[in-house]
Amino acid sequence: MTKTQANIAAILRSLLFYPAFYLGSIPFVLWATVRIFKPRKGYPDFAETATAWCRFHRRCARFILGITVIEDGPRPDTQLPQDRVLFAMKHESFFEALDAVNFLRDPVVFAKQQLLRIPLWGRVGRHYGLVSVDREAGAKALRTMIAEARALTADGRPLLIFPEGTRVPHGTRPPLQSGFAGLYKLLALPVVPVAVDSGPLYHRWWKRSGTIHYRFGEPIPPGLPRAEIEARVHEAINALNR
Repeated sequence: MTKTQANIAAILRSLLFYPAFYLGSIPFVLWATVRIFKPRKGYPDFAETATAWCRFHRRCARFILGITVIEDGPRPDTQLPQDRVLFAMKHESFFEALDAVNFLRDPVVFAKQQLLRIPLWGRVGRHYGLVSVDREAGAKALRTMIAEARALTADGRPLLIFPEGTRVPHGTRPPLQSGFAGLYKLLALPVVPVAVDSGPLYHRWWKRSGTIHYRFGEPIPPGLPRAEIEARVHEAINALNR
């Protein structure tokens, strides 16, 4: 297939993907919204819907875009009990933000504050278990985040953070956000770094077919000095970025 043919194929696949995924997402959003106004039974009401939505996204990516997923390294559930782990993941596109639910069990996700300000969606996100990250706030906000995270993980859910703070282009290695080391210290949990290379395929308007890889690093124990934990996590999450 020539480059021109590949570009045309990417455009056609994307034109099918966008209406299929986003229109297909409407029932999931409506159902989650309905659950807000019913008597609360805890996050499982929302986790079931979120898991189904994320699996729907994976199927759309596979069968419409032609994107397959390969996992390298020991799977998270074989390394440590997931409820006692902070997963630190590279963030190159919207893909892994949804797809992580396919290999983590109902993760509590640290999300930027702006997302939780979106009308209705932000409320659904809080019910599910998103923890608001205020990058401009200080120690008080950090303690609030820790309290929220501990409350949400009390029933055995893992934690997930994108330590670079936002999506970054493939091939770049920005420093970790300063708040990551504080979370690591106060949570006192082992860290499992996760590298991903979704950017070249998914972080674009016309998405390409191909393979997205995840690489799970070895668990990093709690209690390390700031410089060491930042260096080890930074190196591990960029393992596919060379």
